[in-house]
Amino acid sequence: MAMHQHDRGHHKNEPYIPASASLTEITVRAILLGISLSILLGAANVYLGLKAGITVAASIPAAVVSMAVLKMFKNSNILENNIVQTAASAGESLAAGVIFTIPALVILGIWDSFHYWETTLIAALGGVIGVFFTVPLRRSLIEQNKLQYPEGVATAEVLKVGDQGAGAKSLLGGGIIGALFKLGDSGFRLWTGIWEFAKPVQGSVFYFGINLSPALIAVGYIVGLNIATLVFIGGAINWLVAIPIYVASNELPEKESMIDLTYHVWSTKTRYIGVGAMVAGGLWALIQMRGSLFTGVIASMEAYRQSKLKSSDQVMRTSRDIPIQWIGLALLFSLVPLVLIYIYIVEQVPLALGMAVMMLIAGFLFSAISAYMAGLVGSSNNPVSGVTIATILFASLLLLGLGMGTSKGPAAALLIGAVVCCAAAIGGDNMQDLKSGYIVGATPWKQQIMQLIGVIAGALVMAPVLTLLLKAYGIGPITVEGQKPLAAPQSELMASVAQGVFAKNLPWNFIIAGIAVAIAVIIADLILAAKKASFRMPVLAVAVGLYLPFELSTSIFLGGLVAAAAGLCFRRRRRNLQSNIELTAADHHRDSGMRRGLLFAAGLITGEALLGILLAIPIVLYKGINPLDFGLSSLSAWPGIILLAIVLYLLYQLSTKHAKE
Repeated sequence: MAMHQHDRGHHKNEPYIPASASLTEITVRAILLGISLSILLGAANVYLGLKAGITVAASIPAAVVSMAVLKMFKNSNILENNIVQTAASAGESLAAGVIFTIPALVILGIWDSFHYWETTLIAALGGVIGVFFTVPLRRSLIEQNKLQYPEGVATAEVLKVGDQGAGAKSLLGGGIIGALFKLGDSGFRLWTGIWEFAKPVQGSVFYFGINLSPALIAVGYIVGLNIATLVFIGGAINWLVAIPIYVASNELPEKESMIDLTYHVWSTKTRYIGVGAMVAGGLWALIQMRGSLFTGVIASMEAYRQSKLKSSDQVMRTSRDIPIQWIGLALLFSLVPLVLIYIYIVEQVPLALGMAVMMLIAGFLFSAISAYMAGLVGSSNNPVSGVTIATILFASLLLLGLGMGTSKGPAAALLIGAVVCCAAAIGGDNMQDLKSGYIVGATPWKQQIMQLIGVIAGALVMAPVLTLLLKAYGIGPITVEGQKPLAAPQSELMASVAQGVFAKNLPWNFIIAGIAVAIAVIIADLILAAKKASFRMPVLAVAVGLYLPFELSTSIFLGGLVAAAAGLCFRRRRRNLQSNIELTAADHHRDSGMRRGLLFAAGLITGEALLGILLAIPIVLYKGINPLDFGLSSLSAWPGIILLAIVLYLLYQLSTKHAKE
């Protein structure tokens, strides 16, 4: 690596490793490490997504782990580390596609468990299709339009800085704290995991709650105050406005407590406001990127035409994608097993073929949307669930119009949505990784190969992890005695939409109300964009808050506040500085501190999620009984509140450690 040091580009638009350099990228150790991290981080995000309804990008933690591990080898380099994080992040993104849709089949009783081969093939094929669909868009969205891809840029900066020691320590420290917190909460049950209350107020109800989870705090920190605030606003609209209005205006069944009453109204009525908002948000995303979608395809075809006129030596290393003719053949081959799965499940050949065509069209459109939106707001804020709900709603209406009934219809719609969701999730992730590679000077086709490897590795463990969590905790309304089920909010919504269309009992008044809220948010965001305001209002962030339980939204908001407080601390210190040297040093400390905070937050998520999966093993072995339970969780939530406050303090202190320097 040292021999190329003098060749590295120093201009802003030049890659870190120039195209003329030739460093080893794909190695056996990189493949093995990438597969391991894809499985590990994918499993962690399955847990987080089912618990919170939100997943976060794993590229930065994967890059830090890769640097820490490969540092032990003298001949490792930045492009090899980039290849590892490319494969690793695929498992995390695939987890989002799977947990947003596949559990809906179990929730509706279509499956009694997570069928291994069906789940694995749907996840793998959806992910592979997502990679293939976005390869033709790389030149348009990354080289020509130069979208931001914030998480891709951040990952590239982490790779360039290569601060293995501090980064690995922050990640490990967060992981240990997250794991210990989860052990005390869900393992030993030393406190209740949620602090919440609901009180009758003038014929209505007031509810407030906080989920005592470091992982949710970390999610808020990572997405930042802007997005965290919008999630909270969405939650407040539903839980502090819509639910009280509904309770005051309707006769409701008797419930054991006001908390139960509030959740009953949310689960059966007002969460459909979130459905309407997500559908409107997904359609708005399609409208926003209609131009880039077509220009991307045209640019790809032109690049292919030019490549036919040149020899391979004339095409720069940093501009070589998987050849488009190979992509076309691979897509055709991938459709064959997908059609066979559809035939096996719906037992009608014409219908299965129609489902494949619908999936192909929706998969391309929404993979492109995901790729474009990731460039604007990042993978963690990507509207994957929004476009999936839109897909399932329209597929359900179309299948209903073709005469399909309630016995097979919901399953057919969900299977179309599952493949589209996996493709869209991977599409956005693929572009983030390719952006990182573009900055550091990687070879695109090698990254695309590693993305495919990461997808397949992650797909192999999705069904076992889902089965373990289902048996240990329960998912959605399927509960295990003595355990709090994982909410799986997106899957419950997908199930409700698919079933509601065929049963013709969707609460359209709430869906229309959600569409109205979304339109108002879109208009507000357009006004903010015209004023070039720093605070923006992406509609899907509000939609996420509308359908999440409020106790999740409040915890995410707290994390956003910590990130904002850390940034404010640095800005205050910076105001007192005069010289350019001092200002540059201050900016360096700010970036370093926020990066440590980011890695600590990623550790909190990974530690809590992985221990949650490990704790599921003894619960399953003891047939649903937690052998570690001390039986103290009914006493109080205060131990958890105090410990969570300490976590908040540590996160803030770590982020602002050098503010005074």
